[in-house]
Amino acid sequence: MNAERVERIRAALQAALAPELLEIEDDSHRHAGHAGARDGRGHFNVHIVSAAFEGKLPLARHRAVYAALGTMMDTDIHALSIRAETPVTKP
Repeated sequence: MNAERVERIRAALQAALAPELLEIEDDSHRHAGHAGARDGRGHFNVHIVSAAFEGKLPLARHRAVYAALGTMMDTDIHALSIRAETPVTKP
């Protein structure tokens, strides 16, 4: 597990989306030998809950995550599974 890479992902998402919940799982070890893993980029699962997603469809939420990660999508991340949700509001 590349803790430094996970922390860079965490910092970028926190700065851009101010999540209430952010879980990042480095799943790269399950893809050893995979063509996309040969260049050193990783596979990650992200669960993010943010008010920034209010009123946005799933595609727009994913685009916001990709935008927040910027060039890391080219340099650090080969595959990214995203679960992007809005906070649950209580009456």
